[in-house]
Amino acid sequence: MNSASAVNSTWVLIATALVILMTPALGLFYGGLVRKKNVLSTLMYSFFTVALISVQWSMIGYSLSFGATRGGWIGGLEHIGLAGLSLDAANDGEIPSLLFMAFQMSFAIITPALISGSFVERKRFGAFVVFTLLWATFVYDPVAHWVWGKGGWLANLGALDFAGGTVVHITSGISALVCALFIGRRKGFGSERMEPHNATMTILGAALLWFGWFGFNAGSALGVSRVAINAMITTHLAAAAAAMAWVILGWIFHKRLSVLGAAIGAVAGLVGVTPAAGYVEPLSAIGIGLITSSVCFFFTEYVVRGRVDDSLDVFGVHGVGGIVGALLTGVFASPDLTPGGGLLYGNGHQLLIQCKAALAVACFAGAATFVILLAMRLVLPIRVTARDEEAGLDLSQHGEIAYAV
Repeated sequence: MNSASAVNSTWVLIATALVILMTPALGLFYGGLVRKKNVLSTLMYSFFTVALISVQWSMIGYSLSFGATRGGWIGGLEHIGLAGLSLDAANDGEIPSLLFMAFQMSFAIITPALISGSFVERKRFGAFVVFTLLWATFVYDPVAHWVWGKGGWLANLGALDFAGGTVVHITSGISALVCALFIGRRKGFGSERMEPHNATMTILGAALLWFGWFGFNAGSALGVSRVAINAMITTHLAAAAAAMAWVILGWIFHKRLSVLGAAIGAVAGLVGVTPAAGYVEPLSAIGIGLITSSVCFFFTEYVVRGRVDDSLDVFGVHGVGGIVGALLTGVFASPDLTPGGGLLYGNGHQLLIQCKAALAVACFAGAATFVILLAMRLVLPIRVTARDEEAGLDLSQHGEIAYAV
């Protein structure tokens, strides 16, 4: 391996570890927001997904996503079981194909874990495992191929998605909405208090997510370059601006300087900048953070909440934030970083492409998730019994409790 490939591989190795850390961090972020009788089950959704999808991705997921295209819709089967992948870089400066597989695996892991926030406190663990496997195979893998695979139809269309606005956030956010509607509300929703049991756990999770997101976005440059540096800076500035926006809006509308609001706002900004991180300039990233956070705040507070039991606002933050971020990429993309730039630089066609990509992914993810849930319901129960829900999923699903007192 030459020196350029070694340097780039070192950075992608670090980025891969950072992104894999994000899924247990997501468990902490979600775990603090649920009632204490469900914290272990919520953590388990994220923790077990790391194991489950690592195996699925190695066996078939990578091949379906990055194998030779079949009409632009799905990858071939030539890389099943990691066949044909190498530890050696093919060309000067490139990273080994096996390392690229590992980096992309970290994205495949966190995406279905995000959906779990929409059905915490009421879904059977066995049903969660089956759903996650089916969803990863029939939703995530095809969309990853559309956007990032060679010959993928959205890639050929010219859609810009630097690190997963469509592939990760729109798919998970829209699917989360479908899950919340399909499975139904928690027992006592709207009549009982369901406040977070441990806000400090959520703040810790948010901090680790923010940290890991540098690997998520800057790692997507696949090497040490000006693009990676730009992606790291834009990621941080968008999150900072978004956290501020959510806190300020919380004060204006609720007269409360919410700590959890700062954490949720930062995540919204990170979601919004994900598709744009390598394509926009730092000041534009601040605008993306402010706009995404504001839209997510109003959508979460005044459209979804109280109507749909999307328990941890997955749709309001990841679905809405992913769509806003995808569209704003078509607005703020700089011609210095991507050919033609976006609407602000006279290329309105890019915004139109972004609209088509966001709409196509949202429709596919929503429809496919509904079909998966419908098929599952025919053969196994998805929701826990009312008695088990009352007892809490920690005890009823895992036979353990998080806190002795």
